[in-house]
Amino acid sequence: MRDHLNPSGQQDAFGTRINREPDPLLAMGLPWLTIILAALAPLSPIIAPAPVLPPLAFLALIAWRLLRPNLLPLWAWLPLGLIDDLFSGQPFGSGIMLFSLALIALDLFEGRFPWRNFWQNWAVAAVLIVAYLAIAGLVSGAQLTLVQMGVIVPQALLSVVLFPIMAALIGLLDRLRLLHVRRID
Repeated sequence: MRDHLNPSGQQDAFGTRINREPDPLLAMGLPWLTIILAALAPLSPIIAPAPVLPPLAFLALIAWRLLRPNLLPLWAWLPLGLIDDLFSGQPFGSGIMLFSLALIALDLFEGRFPWRNFWQNWAVAAVLIVAYLAIAGLVSGAQLTLVQMGVIVPQALLSVVLFPIMAALIGLLDRLRLLHVRRID
């Protein structure tokens, strides 16, 4: 039986869909906010003799880009890389450069393989994460030896293993981002 207030009969968890749509501020701002909050992770009080904390902002950027390819504009590397540079301890410009190269690589990958599965996304993310950590180590200004480059291996493994968890979290945040909320006029 159709409701006289809702002739199409469309219903959701909140009742009718009248005056319900995704909040534009939440829909566009949540990806930016999650990447910025992930960039603040180096402020946590973790003391380690070697780098073990994964680059969470980079992981979040890759996860958002693989989940929703057209959500973040291609120029998003500039402000997000700048914020990551301010809190990561890397030389200024390294995050900007690495974020831009990653977004360009993901854009090329998206053009070549528009339909892909979880394993392909994880493989692409793993390659980008390892390249990010290796290049970040090279541009850090430290004189790297083979032993010092080997110290990055646990961080790279942890980052690659953590990526599916980050992708699942980003998937949940994407559902939150697209929730239909009541609009009051």
